[in-house]
Amino acid sequence: MKEITLDAYGKLNLTLDILGRRPDGYHDLRMVMQSVSLCDRVTIRETENGQIALRTSASYLPCDRGNLAYRAAEAFFAAVDVANPGVALYVEKRIPVCAGMAGGSADAAAVLRGLRRMYAPQLSVEELCRIGERVGSDVPYCVFGGTALAEGRGEILTRLAPIPECWAVLCKPDFPISTPELFGCVDAKKLTSHPDTPGMCESLERGDLNGVLRRVYNVFEAVLPEKYSEVFVIKDKLLDLGALSTCMTGSGPTVFGLFDNAAGAAQTAERLRREYPQTFCAAMVNLGEQFL
Repeated sequence: MKEITLDAYGKLNLTLDILGRRPDGYHDLRMVMQSVSLCDRVTIRETENGQIALRTSASYLPCDRGNLAYRAAEAFFAAVDVANPGVALYVEKRIPVCAGMAGGSADAAAVLRGLRRMYAPQLSVEELCRIGERVGSDVPYCVFGGTALAEGRGEILTRLAPIPECWAVLCKPDFPISTPELFGCVDAKKLTSHPDTPGMCESLERGDLNGVLRRVYNVFEAVLPEKYSEVFVIKDKLLDLGALSTCMTGSGPTVFGLFDNAAGAAQTAERLRREYPQTFCAAMVNLGEQFL
């Protein structure tokens, strides 16, 4: 029977901008996204019983349609001309849950990539991203991977030049932030600061790390309620420990600091981990078509 295991890479938002509310109730976004080496591991095994079964290493996560990985398998077989022979999915969680790093979307994308390899290798990346769009807003980017500009709800993707070599320290405090709550705090017309997304894209094209570092920004930080002020405490600690740039990723609460050397990043992660156990050191992961 067929079996495959894939890495499901977490993501960072180098920039996150909100342009306005759409007629469908969602928001138009413009984001520069980056894959990082902190990843879950997803194993897909053919079972020949015609069913989808899911297990995870985290006992508190759902193992039915409440999990994006399960829904990704459903969406795949609904979209391709292949009957579901039966698949067993196992997700080994490493990316923190409710962290703003698209861990659930990364798992779903890994399921889609794995099923494509097993049953429909003729599918293009664009077709696989469209299937992912039915599962969740971050899934198309997680299928795409690497350094990319994401627009619309996140489904309009443009490949960007890879980020110059750098490392990230990722620090998740011990509370979640509700994404709907945070979007509810946003009035795009009243936002006074926005990331320089064109400048970020140009800096990436030039391979200018300093230009990238200067342009890291997330508009959610401007509307973050006071009860989540620990995010800014972590940002200050990262800067004090040598980070060249800091930012919250996605709707948080994970904060990342960027470093131009691996040793400095590792030392900072070790020090922060004493206070924040969910602290990780990660490299940037640059992916292209070979990712599929």
